[in-house]
Amino acid sequence: MPGPLEGVRIVELGVWVAGPAAGGILADWGADVIKIEPLGGDPARTFQTMLGGDMPTNPVFELDNRSKRSIALDISDDEGLAIAKQLIADADVFVTNVRLAGLERLGLDHETLLAEHPRLVYAAITGFGLEGPDKDRAAYDIAAFWARSGIAHMLTPPGSDPPFQRGGMGDHNAGMAAAAAVSAALYSRERTGRGQLCSTSLFRTGIYTISFDLSVTVGWGLTLGVGSRETMYNPTTNNYVTSDNKRFWVVGLEADRHWPPLARAVGHPEWISDERFATSADRARNGSELIGELDKIFVTKTLAEWAEIFATEPDFFWAPVQSPDDLLADPQFHAAGALVEVPDESATTSMIATPVDFDGTPWAPRCLAPKLGEHTMEILDSLGRSDDAESLAARGVVGIPT
Repeated sequence: MPGPLEGVRIVELGVWVAGPAAGGILADWGADVIKIEPLGGDPARTFQTMLGGDMPTNPVFELDNRSKRSIALDISDDEGLAIAKQLIADADVFVTNVRLAGLERLGLDHETLLAEHPRLVYAAITGFGLEGPDKDRAAYDIAAFWARSGIAHMLTPPGSDPPFQRGGMGDHNAGMAAAAAVSAALYSRERTGRGQLCSTSLFRTGIYTISFDLSVTVGWGLTLGVGSRETMYNPTTNNYVTSDNKRFWVVGLEADRHWPPLARAVGHPEWISDERFATSADRARNGSELIGELDKIFVTKTLAEWAEIFATEPDFFWAPVQSPDDLLADPQFHAAGALVEVPDESATTSMIATPVDFDGTPWAPRCLAPKLGEHTMEILDSLGRSDDAESLAARGVVGIPT
């Protein structure tokens, strides 16, 4: 199944996660993505040892690099750079998260390439954006997306230390934004005949991720408070623990709609008209008392027992707080298409799917992530350079698997 971007050629000059994530999504959607790697490989290849010691596979690298072709190329060498530019000249899209100053030194900046190739879609992912005092500042997502954007602060209850971001959260947000931007720019090119620069940053995607809070600050000049579960303004949007030590979240966002089913589910229909809890204002004013009452009730049954009770109230919204193992055992995880089978040499390998499906042009991964330089010879041949491949390799311009 080729996917909606079949026939689109993309050159990716990306490292670690954000750039390769964008390329990975586009590869899943059917694009032919050529991954330019340094002779030592994308540093993300080291996740295998960083995270798992001597584990035999590298699932984090596979997630963002399946279905791509790899050429190992020293672009600091003039001849290597010329090969990279030849690849870009034949491409529809160039995706990169290399720092702007480095791209400018190599003549791979957007102004240069778009002047030479007006139909090219140039997708840039940076740490902090294309303008401003920090445009050339190096960044990882935990700095630009998580800390500086305000996300970490707004998730930290008073008196607590900020929580740690999980790996690649900001990178994958930025990668999704870049993939969407590339798709929109390709559509624009169909109408105008011209490519363009499209850009996003870890900082900007972090700001958009926390934009509910920031919109209140911009619009009203206020900062929404950060509460603990014991002091939640709305006790009916909170998490609780069951007798088998399982945690779940009650989602009572619509006061008039969601409060009555919750009161009935916990066996206290009289609370619907109780002057302490009858209105959202009452529940906010007496929130600590209501949370304490609910804590005492929810701990009397297992999560499975509560799930059966909750199912009798269609307007009661809730969700279990799941661990990775819980999630993999969740039938909806599989029904939602969260896993995809990637062809291996003799079978298939299960991986996390990228989060978009297409009914008319369904996609499927074509292969595992490439070995470093796995397609160097194939790509050189397509450029008419196969005859001097051994010489290029001997001079350290390209890397060829041995």
